[in-house]
Amino acid sequence: MRNIFLIGEVGINHNGSVKIAKKIIDLAVESGFNAVKFQKRDPDISVPKYKKNEIKNSPWGNISYLNYKKKIEFNKKQFDEINKYCKKKKIEWFASVWDIPSLEFISKYKPKYHKVASSMLTNTELLEKIAKKKIKTFISTGMSNIKQVDKAIKIFKKNKCPYILMHSVAIYPCPMEKLNLKMIKTLKKRFKCSIGYSGHEVNVTPSVYAASLGADYIERHITINRAMWGTDQAASLGPDGTKLLRVLLDKLVLCEGNGVKNFFSEEKNKLKTMKYW
Repeated sequence: MRNIFLIGEVGINHNGSVKIAKKIIDLAVESGFNAVKFQKRDPDISVPKYKKNEIKNSPWGNISYLNYKKKIEFNKKQFDEINKYCKKKKIEWFASVWDIPSLEFISKYKPKYHKVASSMLTNTELLEKIAKKKIKTFISTGMSNIKQVDKAIKIFKKNKCPYILMHSVAIYPCPMEKLNLKMIKTLKKRFKCSIGYSGHEVNVTPSVYAASLGADYIERHITINRAMWGTDQAASLGPDGTKLLRVLLDKLVLCEGNGVKNFFSEEKNKLKTMKYW
């Protein structure tokens, strides 16, 4: 039977608090997830110039967008604590990086995986640096057209870096009619590689559908409280949804079998009571 790899996207749902991050990690562990994912960026580099001075309403008051991003960014001491905690809880952790210094920062923790966020798919300089690490990389395909996906994949093939393509629609939260889950089959046929699904909808059902269409990796934003302040909370699974997802995926795998026709003994015995010829 398939073992569907589940990734809990902590992202920035921790709101800059290691205490909250640990609670989300606990939720992922309790729910049978295989890994948790964070985000790492240098706001001075990765925040577009036009947004830096934009005023943002936040728990710290009305501050510039740049300062808001700095408030929710974990530093080395905090990531050291996250690293230690994940080892204690026996769950893998990795991060999507938004700039080259952040890639080098995260690489020092020797993660098993890297992640290319949808918004970074056309950042060819960053992709080249990630691919040169030759670590298995999850590549989200939201915010792009198919030619841009082609170009990104060529970079990873050229550098002989293993990758998993993640179908994604980067709308937070994403309405059901825009999920386009058949793209999972399209990507698999076009690129002949491992395929996953990174979802941003409000329930677990599309993730189960995605797995039924061939996604072997499922990534979902998770949080301890969907009503908590933060830009991604509404597009995340809360505790109930997080715990339900693994249960449903395991049931799916159990039901799908291996595709080989069987004639079970129970059927044979039943047929004996019905066969009159």
